[in-house]
Amino acid sequence: MAEPEPLVDVVSIPPPTANGPLHIGHLSGPYLAADFAARAARARGEHVLAMAGVDVHQNWVLTRAELDGVDVDKMVDGFRDDIVEAFRRARIDYDAFIDPRAPGYAEAMATMAGRLVESGALPQRTITLHRCAGCARTLHHSYVEGLCGACGHEACGGGCEGCGGFTSAQDMTEVRCARCGGAAVPLRANVPVLDLEAHRPALQSLWLRAELPVDVRALIDTALSRPLPVIPAAYPTDWGVAGSGPIAGLRLDVYVEVCLNFVRGVAQCLRPGVAEDPAAMARVWNERVRGMWNFYGIDNAYFYGIMWPALLATAGVDLGRLAGMSVVNRFFTLDGFKFSTSRNHAVWANDLLADADPAIVRLFLAFNRPDRVGSDFTREAFDAFTAYVRPLLAGHPHAESLPAALRPAEQQRGELALRYAGFDAPLAARALLSLLAAGPDGAAEAATLRAVLTGGD
Repeated sequence: MAEPEPLVDVVSIPPPTANGPLHIGHLSGPYLAADFAARAARARGEHVLAMAGVDVHQNWVLTRAELDGVDVDKMVDGFRDDIVEAFRRARIDYDAFIDPRAPGYAEAMATMAGRLVESGALPQRTITLHRCAGCARTLHHSYVEGLCGACGHEACGGGCEGCGGFTSAQDMTEVRCARCGGAAVPLRANVPVLDLEAHRPALQSLWLRAELPVDVRALIDTALSRPLPVIPAAYPTDWGVAGSGPIAGLRLDVYVEVCLNFVRGVAQCLRPGVAEDPAAMARVWNERVRGMWNFYGIDNAYFYGIMWPALLATAGVDLGRLAGMSVVNRFFTLDGFKFSTSRNHAVWANDLLADADPAIVRLFLAFNRPDRVGSDFTREAFDAFTAYVRPLLAGHPHAESLPAALRPAEQQRGELALRYAGFDAPLAARALLSLLAAGPDGAAEAATLRAVLTGGD
């Protein structure tokens, strides 16, 4: 009799948008954390499927190319290569990398979305969108700006960094085109939609048992205090995967696309050759996936905490049997100010990793991860950390080290801190440094922690 296929935990990270290189703020948040957690789980003998990829269909990508006056395809290829190289230098491993430029990808995604529309899972409705009176762009995501209708914070389409809620031209105030400043005018369009309110019971059941930090639960509580929104699953717009069949002439909403390609990518990894059919992919999930652990920044909480579970249910995934949910980081700043690609206020990942020891970079970003609270990067702090840690990694203990009787508890504390539930990379890093400072015996006890946090150094 054949051995039953093992159940796996799926570990995901937000695919970086190919409109700029990765900076260390990106690494400090979900990317290294997911790698730590997946490595630690494998060290415990658990089955893990770590997913990664790149996002080329945010309209921020086309916006960047047009503003810079460069060919969008060449720009995407360059930033994609930079992202992959940053992952390699940072020793971030993954089992599958979803590349939207791969042959057949766009056709497969259009077909998958079309079948969900035909089945009624993504029903078509005539709704009011908005377009720019000046340049005629459909106002969504990077093409729209204004004030969040919930908290009044300045926002673009998609998400509000002030309150974390969902934003669109339909529910923002002082709405205008972010490209030319034109006024917003109504646009009636027949589009497929994700009706979040229809999924309220399944979502509430999931949230009751999900691993969610308190601020994500607060966001969910606020969302549940009023009807959940109807979100377009495709738009009449100029960038993104072109629809086919019932949604020909439209382009898939990028957040819908990213979630559906996640459903497809996991199914293909777990059962190569699975049919290009949502029902077949959902069966793989329902038979093989034990838990789903999404690592993301707090600014993505609405998508991963609310929208994605609804999309998984739309695709046929049984939310009632999924464990896990979210490991969330806060903002990482640079010298007290937010990282900014447009203002070149950043320490680029590949620049730092070209000169610094990747083991020390990984350890510093674990030690200083913006975990339950935000944190800040300064070069002075990084250099001081390097000077402190380099001798420890070389096997030179400190004069005042941890007493032998305390080392087992420190080892256990560090390894437990890398479990999905209650994930705490800063605590794991401190435990590792404490053990290394104790000399050869402590270093032996720290072997697993060291391999996980340094990437095998």
